[in-house]
Amino acid sequence: MTYEKSCGAIVYRKYHGNTEILLIRHIKSGYWSFPKGHIEEGETELQTAKREIKEETGLDVYVDEGFRETVTFSPRRETTKTVVYFVAKAKSHDFRPQEEEIGDIKWVEIGQAQQYLTYDNDKIIVNKAKSFIALMK
Repeated sequence: MTYEKSCGAIVYRKYHGNTEILLIRHIKSGYWSFPKGHIEEGETELQTAKREIKEETGLDVYVDEGFRETVTFSPRRETTKTVVYFVAKAKSHDFRPQEEEIGDIKWVEIGQAQQYLTYDNDKIIVNKAKSFIALMK
């Protein structure tokens, strides 16, 4: 059995009174999800999340460690993968997709995200993140 671990975040911004989250569409899978990626040796979960967000979107973020949710699934036979998600506030709104991996990026009103997300695990994470973000000032 192979074990993989990735970290990422639900990146949000406040825009015209609305809360929007950043969704990415990977070139290979075509599915909409959140920025995330594998932990590199010596990195913490938080460092991985920040690095992956920067690599995939070009955005710098403030990560809130008060929100930490995990999803575990099997992407292939004999493989178990855990993804750790944080909530992160974007320092700017101007993204730049990583050409090799990201087919599209968009800001979506958090209540509309369900229409784009493919996986139930992602939909559950968005609902939890929405409640968490609503409590923040």
